[in-house]
Amino acid sequence: MSLLSLRHYDHQPISHHHPHAQLVFGLSGLLDFEVAGHGSLVTRQSLAVVPWAERHACGSAKGSQCLVLDVPSEHWLDQQLGPHAEASRRLLDRPAALQLNPAQSQLVNWLAASPLHDPVIARQGATLLLASLTHDAQTTRQGGLPLAMLDAHIDQHCAHPLQVEDLARLCGLSPARFHVRFLAATGYTPMDYVRQRRLQLARQLLQQSELAIGEIAARVGYSSQSAFGAALARQFGCTPRQLRSRRE
Repeated sequence: MSLLSLRHYDHQPISHHHPHAQLVFGLSGLLDFEVAGHGSLVTRQSLAVVPWAERHACGSAKGSQCLVLDVPSEHWLDQQLGPHAEASRRLLDRPAALQLNPAQSQLVNWLAASPLHDPVIARQGATLLLASLTHDAQTTRQGGLPLAMLDAHIDQHCAHPLQVEDLARLCGLSPARFHVRFLAATGYTPMDYVRQRRLQLARQLLQQSELAIGEIAARVGYSSQSAFGAALARQFGCTPRQLRSRRE
């Protein structure tokens, strides 16, 4: 089993499980991904976490290219990551859909263009990716809120109404206390953050998929296409069709 590999996904659905954990990093296209009943979209600058031995399914109507990191074992984590190993276990312990920061995205793209059959490049690249993701997780915990988990929950439920109470419940906090902590940690109120995340996902879908604009609006929680267009105009200064024309 290779540590890192490039994989192309198409309209043929895949559904299986394996004993090792896995990280699937989007490079191009749109990959529908489901792990243990939790759905997400893997696009450029995002990834899906597949825990040890967890059944997962995926498919891409228009085709998707991904960089896949197969984590051999917990013993490998101890050998390669040292003090980061325990945090990496926690990262790989539950399904998640995460966003990459610019430095992580640059590393993923560099590795995708590298000779992954070289064992040194594969080993060091996999270690760097895991260490970087672990560092983000540790920073989040120090801030007091599980932001990666909240992001995954928002992404998985963005087609449906989301309330502060729903997010607060995930953190074991009262809505009022959660609101104060969230604002301090992110600079946004929870509902402003949800709205911006919905619209960021909408922009990705407009630029990286062929879905109809009305369907995209519904996927990100807008029952009215006119309200969806107005929200995009306020956020990005252009219409859905203009955003679609700016394909990467």
